[in-house]
Amino acid sequence: MSTDRILTAIGVLLAIVAAFVALEWWALILVLLGLLSGFLSPLTDMAARTGYTVAALALPTIADALDAIPMAGSYLNAIIDNFAVVIAGIVIANFLLVIVSRLMESDAA
Repeated sequence: MSTDRILTAIGVLLAIVAAFVALEWWALILVLLGLLSGFLSPLTDMAARTGYTVAALALPTIADALDAIPMAGSYLNAIIDNFAVVIAGIVIANFLLVIVSRLMESDAA
């Protein structure tokens, strides 16, 4: 199993746990997991980076509609919101990697 799959599985698991267990540090834990995942498995495809960015922005908005589901909606909303935080960490890591690669490019051709 690759590092990317393991970190994704941990991200999903922690997003679910964070919806049910109150802890002050969940946001930090989830974004650090996303940053780690983003730095260890950078997205090289521009379409993938764009897709992750759109997902990080759109998932919380879409998840808000799940509150209409009786009893389970608030938990589903929290799980998706938490996973969006992981995705946001991945997006930030990839953004930083792209900026660093542009700054470090050699001008010699």
